[in-house]
Amino acid sequence: MNVTIKTNHQWRNLAYRHDVPADILENDFGYQNADETLDGFFCYRGHWYHLDQFMSISLGNRALAGWDGQLSDSYFSGIVIKMSRDCEQIKIGTFFV
Repeated sequence: MNVTIKTNHQWRNLAYRHDVPADILENDFGYQNADETLDGFFCYRGHWYHLDQFMSISLGNRALAGWDGQLSDSYFSGIVIKMSRDCEQIKIGTFFV
C-alpha cells in the first residue's frame, strides 16, 4: 500500500486546557476530567485535537514509520503526529492512500 504524508515539518507547541475555547471544551472534550487533562491540546486546520484521540503507531507499520500517533478521518486518510523528545511539541501531517 502506497501512503503519502504531507507536512511542513514545523514543530508546534502543545496548548493547555485554558487555551482551548470553552465551547470547544464542552462540546468536543466533555468526556475528559478537567483536573486530569490539563495539557496535550492542539489546533490543526481550524479543528482542536487532544493527544488522547490518537492511536499509537506500531513498529511494524512501515507506511507510517517515523510518526508516533495517528487519527483516521476515513478509511483512506487521517492525521499523523510526531512528539518531540520533551513531549512539549509536535509535528503534524496528513496522510492518504
